[in-house]
Amino acid sequence: MRNFAALSLILLIFRAGLLFAQTVNRVTSPGAFVEVDGSRLYYEECGTGQKAVVLLHDGVVNSAVWDDVWPTLCKQFHTIRYDRRGYGRSLATKKPYYEADDVAALLLDRKVSQAALVASSHGGNIALSFALRYSAQVSGLVLIGPEAEGFPYSEHFAMAQMAFQGAKDPTEIRVQDTYFIASGNEAAREHLRRLLNAAPQDHKHNDMPLPEKPVFPYVKDLRMPTLILIGSADIADNQAVAGALVMAIPGAARVVVPDTGHLMYLEKPEIFSSLVSGFLKSHGF
Repeated sequence: MRNFAALSLILLIFRAGLLFAQTVNRVTSPGAFVEVDGSRLYYEECGTGQKAVVLLHDGVVNSAVWDDVWPTLCKQFHTIRYDRRGYGRSLATKKPYYEADDVAALLLDRKVSQAALVASSHGGNIALSFALRYSAQVSGLVLIGPEAEGFPYSEHFAMAQMAFQGAKDPTEIRVQDTYFIASGNEAAREHLRRLLNAAPQDHKHNDMPLPEKPVFPYVKDLRMPTLILIGSADIADNQAVAGALVMAIPGAARVVVPDTGHLMYLEKPEIFSSLVSGFLKSHGF
């Protein structure tokens, strides 16, 4: 009887270990590369299914910026994140290209028929361009502090970009800017510093994206569920874009996250994951 009980316990431990290993493998699957128009895009993928959730990072940090929310999303959805050209492990481009076409190529390679795009800042601009050109492939949009092609930016925003370009230490310019990370969120600020120091090529490579058509007034034709997230401390330009988009996209919803800047998934990962997961599940994911 004791031998049988011991054997049963060993089997139980083995099964639990196997389940844990499968879960860890699903969440932390190794990355790979896809060839796209003479370049190579690094991506990571977890989960299965023809529908997917695709994470499009901002113009400041590569796809590692999603690290704090990646495990949670992986447990619930077929999830893909990738480094845009010149960011992280992806090669810089040697010729002009359309950023939305890279998303299309990635989905084709991964045999994804439809995707919800969770996109931050400039990634939001790419998501909107993709949704306008490949609307049948987009089942939902989550736009975080989005940019929008053709939307005029203020002199204050333009001057801030010039200061960054001319800075001896562009990393600290980003880290100390309270529109990226709100005042008081010092752990997130340190996290951002580590990410930027780990990948200096992210703000040194030459981009050559071809311009897409302005998203206004065409976003009024979008019919996929859309959630717009904006931090209360985000810069006024992004606040304006978020407001314009929620008015222009039929049925779109906007949530303002208090005490949060531009990179809310670094500052408030639990709140961010809850908002995104709740939205996606409410629309059939």
